[in-house]
This record gives sequence, structure tokens and C-alpha cells, in this order.
Amino acid sequence: MTGAGAGHEAVPSPARLPDADGSGPAADVLRARRGGELSALDRLLLHSPAVAQGWSALLGALRNATTLAPDLTELVVLRVAVLNDAPFEWAAHEPAARRAGVTDEQLAALRMPDGVPDAAFSPVQSAVLRFTDASSRQVAVPDEVFAQVRAHLDDRQVVELAVTVGGYAMVSRFLVALEVPPPAGEVAG
Repeated sequence: MTGAGAGHEAVPSPARLPDADGSGPAADVLRARRGGELSALDRLLLHSPAVAQGWSALLGALRNATTLAPDLTELVVLRVAVLNDAPFEWAAHEPAARRAGVTDEQLAALRMPDGVPDAAFSPVQSAVLRFTDASSRQVAVPDEVFAQVRAHLDDRQVVELAVTVGGYAMVSRFLVALEVPPPAGEVAG
């Protein structure tokens, strides 16, 4: 994926808004988190530098500083991508999910719109996915679903799970609303 790095011109985004200028302190923060490149998402966020910096801090923490197992984080992100029809989010995270041990069978199951079959997932993965579906679809998480998550996750992990679901719902809504096209592959992060 090409991006706007220091000394490079911005690559036009076919999204609903033009790319913002890829310079300044906010762009430097995003570029540092992304290994030197700005994604199409970043170039749009930079229309609001303060929002871009806050976004980077939150999403950087969700991707790199939680105590959730990496497979759980990536299952949540991919499931939110499916539920919100966000192909950018799927393309950006599928490679990380595979590295975290998510199988082809599980990836196929995640794409099922009406819910994922428990047989494809471990008990903790199934509980996390039921939580993701409930929180994404009706916001309120039923007591039974919450109890299933609590059987596997501690207090901190429950908070991290809820914020991961909400955070990636925010990402997907931004991507879908602005019609950001999927990247050619993983987005560093």
C-alpha cells in the first residue's frame, strides 16, 4: 500500500472526501504508529488533527496494549467488519488474525451474517463473539451473554473487550460513511 510519507506526495483517495495534507504533528503521530506510512483512513482523519491524534491513541492501545489474547482481538475486529459491511476493516485485519492463529474455517464462519457457529471456535472465542454480536446489533448485552464472557475474562479484559467492540464499530462506521476503499493488504498499527 502506498502512502504519504515524509517527502512523498499524498496518494489521492477515491473516498468521499479528498485526502488531507499529510504534514504536521498529527500526521507524524499517525505515521509513527503505522511504520512510516499513512493509510487512506489516516489521510482522511487528518482533516481534524485533534481527532486523528485521539483516534491513534485509542486504536493503538486497542491493537497493542490490551491483555486480550490477539486471536480474540482480531476475531472481534473481523466480526464487526462483517456486521457493519466494512471491507477495509476486514482487509486491514485478516493478516493479523491469521498470525494470531485464526483458521480458514473460522474466517469463513465469521462471514456468516446471522451468527457464528460455536463448533468453529473455542469456548472463550464463542463467548467473545456472542458479546460482539449482541453489543453490535442491539447495544445492550443480555445477562446470559455477559455471564459467558465473565466465565473467561477478568475485569480488565471485559473492559478491553467492550471498548474493542465499540472502537472498531467507530472505525467501521467512519470507513463505510466515507466510502474508504479497502487497502491492498494489512494496515500496520
